Amino acid sequence: MQKVNETEAVDPFAPDSEPERESAGKRRRGRISGYFRISIILGIILWVTDFLIFFLDWRSFLAVSATCLIYTCVMAAAFINSRAIYMKEMTAFAEEFRSLEDILIRELDMPYALLDEGGRFIWLNPAFEKVVHKDRSYQRPVSTLIPGLTRDVFPTDEKQVKVAVELVGSSYSAQMRRIPTSHLITGTDLFGNRTGGNIITLCLVDNTAMRLAVQEVDDQSLAVGLFYIDNYDEVIDTVEEVRKALLTALIDRKVNQYISAIDGLCSKIEKDKYLIILRKKSLQTLQEGHFDILEDVKKVSVGNEMAVTLSLGFGLDGLAYTQNYEFARNAVDLALGRGGDQAVVKSPDNVVYYGGKTRQVEKTTRVKARVKAQALKEIIRVRDAVYIMGHKMGDPDSFGAAIGIYRIARTLGKRAHIIINERSTSLEQILRLFEGNPEYEKDFIINSQQALEMVIDNACVVVVDVNSVERTECPDLLTRCKSIVVLDHHRAGKDSIEGATLSYVEAYASSACEMVAEVVQYTGENIRLRPEEADAMYGGIVVDTDGFVNRAGVKTFEAAAFLRRSGADVVRVRKLFREEAVEYMARANAVSQAEIYRDYFAFSTCDGEGLRSPTVVGAQAANELLDIDGVKASFVMTPYNGKIFISARSIDEVNVQLVMEHMGGGGHINMAGSQMEGASPEEAIEAVKKVIDQMIEEGEIDA
Repeated sequence: MQKVNETEAVDPFAPDSEPERESAGKRRRGRISGYFRISIILGIILWVTDFLIFFLDWRSFLAVSATCLIYTCVMAAAFINSRAIYMKEMTAFAEEFRSLEDILIRELDMPYALLDEGGRFIWLNPAFEKVVHKDRSYQRPVSTLIPGLTRDVFPTDEKQVKVAVELVGSSYSAQMRRIPTSHLITGTDLFGNRTGGNIITLCLVDNTAMRLAVQEVDDQSLAVGLFYIDNYDEVIDTVEEVRKALLTALIDRKVNQYISAIDGLCSKIEKDKYLIILRKKSLQTLQEGHFDILEDVKKVSVGNEMAVTLSLGFGLDGLAYTQNYEFARNAVDLALGRGGDQAVVKSPDNVVYYGGKTRQVEKTTRVKARVKAQALKEIIRVRDAVYIMGHKMGDPDSFGAAIGIYRIARTLGKRAHIIINERSTSLEQILRLFEGNPEYEKDFIINSQQALEMVIDNACVVVVDVNSVERTECPDLLTRCKSIVVLDHHRAGKDSIEGATLSYVEAYASSACEMVAEVVQYTGENIRLRPEEADAMYGGIVVDTDGFVNRAGVKTFEAAAFLRRSGADVVRVRKLFREEAVEYMARANAVSQAEIYRDYFAFSTCDGEGLRSPTVVGAQAANELLDIDGVKASFVMTPYNGKIFISARSIDEVNVQLVMEHMGGGGHINMAGSQMEGASPEEAIEAVKKVIDQMIEEGEIDA
């Protein structure tokens, strides 16, 4: 329910304020009494005049006295007789007026009713009877007919309350006012002999026509869309020369037919980009169909070895057409940042995702990495200090990537600091390589408070392994630095960092360390990593790929080879990640207690008691559950610090990122997570199961 604004209906029972009522009553009584006092005042004046005449002439005094006596007798008789007649006539007039008022209220075209303080009907006029299809004998609570009108929305004083309600397919504004019965005309059949207490007047104002008009205007408002072909160059390269034009024509035809079917306009602005103009109502039609163009375009084949995929971005409800276009650009950037093959609809207060079932194909070209590396070098070169941070509860991948950026900044002669607030078990093992090392300054690693105290004007902040503002180690630092650089391998979400000077987000990359290792090679300053730095970056890749098993591509092994050449020791790295016996047993216990749901989904709980990094152990257990034959996705619940941490993993058949986004989290297509507060592990498992059931029903998951 929501408060509404419209022309206020006239309430025949609406009282004036208390001071106004008392003042009006006094004025009425004064006027009526004044009519009877006039004759008395005139008589007194005559007798006073007669007394003054006595001193002038006694004969005149006698004549005037006789006249005054006759006047006094006549007025006394008239006062006694006419007062009763006057009051009788006034009473009769009041009765007639009251009857007329009753008739007017009953015949009011607007639905009107009276309720007692508990919300039960006292009386309703014929117009109200027609609306609710009940007669005036109906005395049950109003909430039985209009569910939105419960006691918690009733007025508590004499101020009018308006509530929007739906009734029999129509929209109404329910206007209610609380009135003491002492203010009402009693003795009529409207409310019988009620005395004391309060009644509530209820008037229904029909807003259906206005709502439909507003809805029609909203449906006809402009929406802007952008269609990008994700892998245009890769697909074209796999097609024979004579068929390239045919493939392009078939894609164009698919897109144009799709948009023309909903009365929209489609214009090709580049070889792999389309601008779409359509109505908001037409966009809703596409949303209801879950943008089936995403699947249709994959069927286009003229001998190409790779399926064509699209990224769609739509903007609507902006204050201007240009703002809708900006929304569409942001939306398609989100779609590309999340791996492509999906649609994103962005409005001023919401972002909705569709699709995203396909794993993004790894790009073998190194042009983008080289361009980003050069841009990063130029940004750092013109700044006096560099602050590097990853996500909260940092892991080997975020720290390894931060070390790579640190080495670039130091090679360029700039001050650099890595921000870490809380050290997890896995992170402590890597930090041992740097603690007490004379090659690194004492303020090499700082916390958020120190960073905010020492930040200078001409500084830049580099964010690695995360692109969400709130998940960074120090969100306030993003507003204090002139330049922001983002390097991440996670799919972008609605709370992504905006306004970055340089953004390098590649969802296909196995880890942030892989991306940074590639950037280090192309910076062009002959950067030499120290052995401990190479170990840290190599360890980040090992952890995020689960030993080069998960999401490892060609560039992953090339990055690993570069780090090996830079001094990374495989044996030394393996020793860094050995775990304690209690952690190993906790993980084994979580795996042994796994429950298989719907034949394909594994659920378990990891007991984090006594573990230094229970969330890490939970994630490891989720990885191991994927080794069970037939399991498409695994979900492990880990209680920690009053929250339930959900670790979700898959191989290639289920997009666990979409599942976790329904739970308020996010991540990768096959590695994601979420958190729940105020719930038990069992309740968290049931919540995830409900999401899976819903996604299966809606076709987002094949099962």
